[in-house]
Amino acid sequence: MRIAVTGSIATDHLMTFPGRFADQFVADQLHTVSLSFLVDALEVRRGGVGANICFGMGQLGVRPVLVGAAGNDFGEYRAWLERHGVDTASVRISEVLHTARFICTTDADHNQIGSFYTGAMSEARLIELQHVADRVGGLDLVSIGADDPEAMIRHTEECRARGIPFAADFSQQIARMNGDDIRTLVDGAAYLFNNEYEKGLIESKTGWSADEILERVGTRVTTLGARGVRVDREGEPPIEVGCPEEEAKADPTGVGDAFRAGFLSGLAWGVGLERAAQVGCMLATLVIETVGTQEYELRRAHFVERFTKAYGDDAASEVRAHLRD
Repeated sequence: MRIAVTGSIATDHLMTFPGRFADQFVADQLHTVSLSFLVDALEVRRGGVGANICFGMGQLGVRPVLVGAAGNDFGEYRAWLERHGVDTASVRISEVLHTARFICTTDADHNQIGSFYTGAMSEARLIELQHVADRVGGLDLVSIGADDPEAMIRHTEECRARGIPFAADFSQQIARMNGDDIRTLVDGAAYLFNNEYEKGLIESKTGWSADEILERVGTRVTTLGARGVRVDREGEPPIEVGCPEEEAKADPTGVGDAFRAGFLSGLAWGVGLERAAQVGCMLATLVIETVGTQEYELRRAHFVERFTKAYGDDAASEVRAHLRD
């Protein structure tokens, strides 16, 4: 099963300020702020929704096709993704813009001041999925993740026009989209991913009830945080899957991307929806135990051991057959 993942490609520049932002502001001078913070630490991490999902799928032995836009500074990041099993040949490289970048400073009270530079991400709208399909010999599923909003709509419309099954997964972009845009992204999707809050927002903005949405999509996957995930299909009882026990809670960033990576990998393997959701929850647990969205290591024996403890021998036996050594 060939799966393409569209979505943002970015780097995160994360800095730590040992003081408090609040102590630096003068109440009657807020209209003319001019501040510079001397920071103690800088971490540069690989990120972006599309890249994070593809990295996880590569870790599970599935070779996904990453579809997005980056700048000429993408070379090292590209090599990293290729080394971890990701097909990056369909990433568009901008001639004039840098790869998207998130720059954020966190103070001692965990307050943050950040900026997001979209950069080359704005060129994702210029990518034609048919060229991607022609290069890899056809596409069985396109997961349309958070990206340039116009690109998300164009990719969805192209999938619909060409009869390519697609998954709607707009996550953080839902806040800026109106009801018409969301209806365009949802209608006819083979899969719809959302968390509990996004579920309510989708229904509110579209004016469609939960039942009406299930009439328009094949499968709706709702992540429930620490309670796991629920998978709904029209006319069928919901599938509910819990999370494996955590060994630590280091950083929740990228957990949703990891779940999607595991779920999509399960689809690629041909396992059922419950098993795919279990793989997603297991991978998400590895990410929450690690600082950084692509810093975890998937060790086959360790993964299977924990998967067995969480979901039983039969489930582990089915998954073990698909994991690379």
